Amino acid sequence: MTRQVVRFDYWLDPAFDRIVGEATDVMLHTCQRGGADGEAWDRLSEAHVYQITAAKDELPRRWFVTTELLARCPNLLAVSSSGSGCDTIDIDACTAAGVAVMNQAGGNADSVAEMAFGLMLAVMRRIPESDRRMKTHTTGSREDLMGHELRGRTLGVVGVGHAGSRAAALGRAFGMRVIGYDPYLDSAEMAKRGAEHVSFDELLRTSDIVSLHCPRDASTLGMVNAAAFAAMRRGSIFVSTARGGIHDEAALYAALSSGHLAGAGLDVWDQEPPPPGHPLLTLDNVVATFHTAGVTHDARRRNATLAATQILALLTTGERPKRLVNPEVWPRVRQRMEAALLVTAS
Repeated sequence: MTRQVVRFDYWLDPAFDRIVGEATDVMLHTCQRGGADGEAWDRLSEAHVYQITAAKDELPRRWFVTTELLARCPNLLAVSSSGSGCDTIDIDACTAAGVAVMNQAGGNADSVAEMAFGLMLAVMRRIPESDRRMKTHTTGSREDLMGHELRGRTLGVVGVGHAGSRAAALGRAFGMRVIGYDPYLDSAEMAKRGAEHVSFDELLRTSDIVSLHCPRDASTLGMVNAAAFAAMRRGSIFVSTARGGIHDEAALYAALSSGHLAGAGLDVWDQEPPPPGHPLLTLDNVVATFHTAGVTHDARRRNATLAATQILALLTTGERPKRLVNPEVWPRVRQRMEAALLVTAS
C-alpha cells in the first residue's frame, strides 16, 4: 500500500522532499496554500501523515490541525511539525482522534540559544545603536555608547529544555551565574542541565537577564505580564526567542518606556511580522528580529531531515516516533496503523 504524505508549499529545506521522495511506496504531495483548496482537501482526506509548518503566520487558519480538519482526514495517522513548536496543531484534538503528533525538538536548539545570546549582547553592548550612529556619522564620544559585560551577571532561563539547556551552557561559558525555572524539572535534573533550580518569582527578582525558552501553551500564555515585569530587577534585560503571546507586549512597552527595564531583545511577536508602528519598534533599547532564532541553514536542514526520517520510520517500519508529543495516543495509533497499513508497529 502506498503511504500518503501531504504538506503545503511553505519553504521547507530540500532535504525533506529528497528523503521522502526517494522512499519506496511513499508518495509526497505538495499542495498550494491558496487557490486550489479542492485539490488540497482531496489530498488531505487520503493522507496518512500531514507535515505542517510550526509557524502560525505562514499558513491560512483553514489548514491548521483542528477538530474540523481531522474530521475530514479519516486516514490520518500522524501530524508532523516542522519545528519544536505546535502552534498550528490542536494536540488534544489529535489525541482524541487517535492521531500522533510529532515534532523536531532539539533540531534548532543551538541556533535558538545562539540567537538569544546575540540579542543579549546586542542590547547590553548597544551594538545596533553603535551601528546606526556609525552609518549616519553621529557617533560623538565612544563613552556615549558604553554598555555592560555579561560576565558576572545572573541569567534566568525560563524553560530549560533543549534550547534552554544550550543557553545555560553558553551563559556559564560567558562567566554568568545561571538560574532556571521549569515546572517539569526537579533540582537534580535542573543541575544536570546547567542551572540552579529556583521558583519563577525568585528568577524574576534576582536575574539581570531573563531569557524565555518555554513552549507556548495554555500554561504559559500571558505568563510574563505586567506583574512579572514589575517583579524584575530595575535595569534588567528581557529576551524572548520562545513564542509570541507568552509575554504581554503592552506591559513590556510600559516597563521599558518607564525605565524600569533597561532593554529587550525580541525575536517573537503576537503578530509576525509585527505591524508598522508597533510601539516596541519605536524604542531604541529594543533589538527586534523576525522570528529567525531557529532559522539558520543548519537548523532548517537538520529539522527537515529529522522530520523526514521520523515519518518514514513510522510509515515503513511502524517505529514509535522518538519525538512524540502525545505519547498517550501511541497504543491507539499502533492499532490504526496495523489495520490501515498492515504494518506491525513497535
